[in-house]
Amino acid sequence: MENTKVINFAPGPAKVPEQVLQKAQEELINFRGTGVSIMELSHRSADFAKVINEAEQNLRLLLNIPDNYKVLFMQGGGTGQFASVPMNLMKEGGCADYVVTGSWSAKAAIEAEKYGTVNYVIPKTKKYTSIPDYSQWNLNPKASYVYMCANETIHGVEYHDIPDTKGVPIVCDMSSNILSKEVDVSKFGLIYAGAQKNVGCAGVTIVIVREDLIGHARPYCPVVMDYKVTAGMNSLYNTPPTYSIYIMGMVFEWIKSMGGAKNMSERSALKASMVYNVIDKSDGFYVAPVCKKDRSRMNIPFRIGSDNGDEELEKKFLKEAAEHKFMYLKGHRSVGGIRASLYNAISVEETEQLVAFMKEFQQNYSK
Repeated sequence: MENTKVINFAPGPAKVPEQVLQKAQEELINFRGTGVSIMELSHRSADFAKVINEAEQNLRLLLNIPDNYKVLFMQGGGTGQFASVPMNLMKEGGCADYVVTGSWSAKAAIEAEKYGTVNYVIPKTKKYTSIPDYSQWNLNPKASYVYMCANETIHGVEYHDIPDTKGVPIVCDMSSNILSKEVDVSKFGLIYAGAQKNVGCAGVTIVIVREDLIGHARPYCPVVMDYKVTAGMNSLYNTPPTYSIYIMGMVFEWIKSMGGAKNMSERSALKASMVYNVIDKSDGFYVAPVCKKDRSRMNIPFRIGSDNGDEELEKKFLKEAAEHKFMYLKGHRSVGGIRASLYNAISVEETEQLVAFMKEFQQNYSK
C-alpha cells in the first residue's frame, strides 16, 4: 500500500495530534458507551456536560486561570470576536486602543471602528516586520481596552512579553499561539483564541474574560455574542459546536500528558530555532523578513533567493516539498513566499525532516 503519511505545516486549520485523531476515530460511532456518536449527542445531556466541564477544567489547569475569570466556548471564530469585543467592552461613545502589527489586528481595528473611536497606537505601515518599542506607543489612558494580537500568522510577528498598559485592560487575540507557552492570564482583561491552530479543529472559539468586564454589552449586541449570557448559561445558551469542543478537550488532555504549557514552550522554542538557524546560516539563500526580536515561534515566513523571492525557486521548493510529503508550505497570498507553521502538534522530529530538506534544497540550487 502506498504511504500516504504527510506532514501538515498548514497555518490553520492545522495538524491535530495523532493520538487525538485515533481516539476520535475509535469513539466516532459509539461515544463512550452511549450508543450514539458524539456528533449526535444532545448538548443538554449529562454525557456532554461532562465533556464541556472537563474541557474547561483542563484549560483552567493548563493556563492557571484565576477564579475571577470566566471561560466561554463561543462560535464565530476570531473574526466573530472582532465585533464581540467592542460590543461588550467598548463604552458607548468611547474609544479603544488598537496595536496593529499585522493583517489580523488590522482587520480587528477596522471592525471596531463600527462601534466607537479606534486609536491606532503605532503608525500604520505597509510592511509588518516588527513591533515598535513600547516607548513609541501612543496609548490613550481613557481607552476601554488595549487590543493586541499575540502572534500574527500571516506576517510571522509575535510578542515575547506583555506590554504595560497602565491599568487599561488588555484584550489579546491568542488564536495562533495559545498553550504554546505559559501565560500570566491575570495580566489580561480578555483572551480569545480560535481552536483550529493549536488546540483542535475549527468551530469553537475560547474566550477567557475577567468577571468585571462582563455585563456591559451594547443593547444591540446579538444575544449569542453577549458574554454575560454565554457565561450565565455555561456556554450552552444555544447549541454549541459540540464536536469541536470534544476534540479540543482531548487536545487539552494531550497537552497535559506532554508536560503542559511549559513543555510546549520548550518544544516551540527548539523547533523554531532549528528553522531560523537554517535561514540565518544560508548566506542569503533563505530570507526571513521579520526583525529577530519579534520573530514568531509558530509561523515562519521566508523568501528564497532574495529579499523579494525568486518565483521559480519558490515554485520548485513547494513542488519538491510536496514530493517529500510536506504539505501547505505556501505563504499567504498577500505576502507570497514560503511559510512553515510549527504549532503544538508538529513534532521536533517532523521539524528536523523539514530542516534537512531545506538544507538539501539549498545545496542543490544555491549559486
